[in-house]
Amino acid sequence: MEFEYSKRTKEYMEQVKDFMAKYIYPAEKTFYEQLRSGPTRWQVPPIIEELKVRARERGLWNLFLPESQRGAGLTNLEYAPLCEVMGRSPIAPEAFNCSAPDTGNMEVLERYGTAEQKTQWLEPLLEGKIRSAFAMTEPKVASSDATNIEASIVRDGDHYVINGHKWWTSGIGDPRCQILIFMGKTDPGNPDKYKQQSQILVPRDAPGVKVIRMLTVFGYDDAPHGHGEVLFENVRVPVSNMILGEGRGFEIAQGRLGPGRIHHCMRQIGVAERALETMCTRAMSRVAFGKRLAESDITLERIAQSRIEIDQARLLVLNAAYMMDTVGNKAAKQAIAEIKVAVPNMTLRVVDRAIQVHGGGGVSQEFPLATMWAHSRTLRFADGPDEVHRRQIGRLELRKHM
Repeated sequence: MEFEYSKRTKEYMEQVKDFMAKYIYPAEKTFYEQLRSGPTRWQVPPIIEELKVRARERGLWNLFLPESQRGAGLTNLEYAPLCEVMGRSPIAPEAFNCSAPDTGNMEVLERYGTAEQKTQWLEPLLEGKIRSAFAMTEPKVASSDATNIEASIVRDGDHYVINGHKWWTSGIGDPRCQILIFMGKTDPGNPDKYKQQSQILVPRDAPGVKVIRMLTVFGYDDAPHGHGEVLFENVRVPVSNMILGEGRGFEIAQGRLGPGRIHHCMRQIGVAERALETMCTRAMSRVAFGKRLAESDITLERIAQSRIEIDQARLLVLNAAYMMDTVGNKAAKQAIAEIKVAVPNMTLRVVDRAIQVHGGGGVSQEFPLATMWAHSRTLRFADGPDEVHRRQIGRLELRKHM
């Protein structure tokens, strides 16, 4: 692979970095102030919509869609470093209309949706007018093995009737959420356990869709986005809402999760870079026992180890992106699994070192480190837990020696 970024990537990187410096970083404090001062935490801070308008005016919009006329037409390798820059701020991805789970849902509709589905749901998502959610994980079964899913999708004439109990339905707390992609079983008796599931579009306001509660992550509610526990009771949607066809849910999931995992990982590298930057700034300014923390060998070791691990992880992710572009997501599955394990764990180590350098303040709201750590820890579960990916990596490695 070529380690040099393409001319197009460099141009976009310069623009995205400039936008981050001028608008995103200064808006972070405003975002949280508006979130606290509103009548409810589940209301979108106005600053977000202002940022979206600015980003779109500058053409920094829908950069994530690989080789698509609806986006910037970037490859995974070209988009990866841009995603890293966006990952430095928790509010940046949405400002560029590049945030999860919308990116994954838009890619599903772009790849597998009908013309009608694209007009009704993809277009407003691409416009940033609405948001979406993805309903797969269930509280009553081990959803790390998605064949365990119990939710049902049963055809009844011109409709499907949906019943299921889901949780970690990220994005459903947002008042702009209008559509969900729901994964359930249409053919539970199929001997091929990977053809039992389907994915279907469910409007947020469909009768029978009930949010039981919003879940917290280490005490954070992640408002106004949030993660919901949702009950689907006899929800009826038109047959035309089925995506790709019955029994093709796993096929869609694999097409969705490859790019999604690499986006998560590149954003995590941005998180780690900002944590390291924060660590260095603190070490240069803080004095203990008569000298700056930066003069302490243990602090220098922490900084050095963090730099080594971040650079290692970035190269691993760029390699996965290169493989996705050149040999396809299926052939790149081992590389994708590797980064999904390596990068969140790396970020946790870097953030933990930064917290230690900050002392007690590092676990408070004074600095962003505690939030960074909590979010990074969840990514060891999201899009498949570490154990599942390690199992796959081990099996693929053994095959080479059979």
